[in-house]
Amino acid sequence: AKFRQFDVRPFAAASIGQVHRAETLDGRVLAVKVQYPGIRASIDSDVDNIATLLRLPGLVPPGMDLAPLLRAAKQQLHEEADYLAEASHLRRFGTVLAGSDAFVLPELYPDLSTGQVISMTYMQSQPIDALMNASQELRDRTATRLIDLVLRELFTFHAMQTDPNLANYRVDPASGRLVLLDFGAVRILDSTLSSAFRTLLNAALDGDPDQIRHAMHDIGYFASDTAAHHQALIQQMFELAMAPLRQETAFDFGASDLLDRLRTMGLAIGSDRDLTHVPPAETLFLHRKIGGMYLLATKLRARVCLRNLVEQYR
Repeated sequence: AKFRQFDVRPFAAASIGQVHRAETLDGRVLAVKVQYPGIRASIDSDVDNIATLLRLPGLVPPGMDLAPLLRAAKQQLHEEADYLAEASHLRRFGTVLAGSDAFVLPELYPDLSTGQVISMTYMQSQPIDALMNASQELRDRTATRLIDLVLRELFTFHAMQTDPNLANYRVDPASGRLVLLDFGAVRILDSTLSSAFRTLLNAALDGDPDQIRHAMHDIGYFASDTAAHHQALIQQMFELAMAPLRQETAFDFGASDLLDRLRTMGLAIGSDRDLTHVPPAETLFLHRKIGGMYLLATKLRARVCLRNLVEQYR
């Protein structure tokens, strides 16, 4: 036997598994994530079924090639179903964040982990929702730390945990540090992509429309043959999204209507049946994380001086 005690009833659900509390023979308390049976075998067919639905008339513009995105979806899901890969990502982030006064991660137990089971220290913690009614200072500090983590992932670590599910962020009541969980959706970022986003960030901070357009083209948000008015629409949306980065004072996430305006612009662009260009899949994973952090900061009603943060990564 490897455990003195193993709770059959899970205390938490994961995206493709469930998490059990267990105690080792020497008395250490662990969280053991066990994958649901048959997950890996069904990934390709599930994505193919979605692809079939997307081919129905009217769902996507004719001429839009979704094959690269579907391939990336399959690859990502297969990686998320490989708990040995997740274990490797947990080790990687544990190393780069070792000694942090802002974040704490569970410790991996490799001898009790496999491709379908991952064992780690049980983290005594509270949901991040516990901070929703905390002081303004604490809410601001929490959002600042999480946004800074995204920037470090993009520009320093070259690896990003792309699942912004709120359940992946908890609070250690003893130290006040944020507990980071679930590293199945980590993307390793090519240095070329990080460099291209740094160029875009610099152009945004300088408020230079020509440089913004060039940087967006280099990343792949539109192609050379994308219609000029489509390029302009996409760039307008990006410039609106990046405007808070140039603000000298703290950006008030809770009071801003920026998200509503971006959603309106995005729906207008998405409904244009002549726009068939699909950005690289890597950018969409990154947007998922950035969008999730924006929503979390909004939920926290945080005020963050974004310019001070991003200037460090120029």
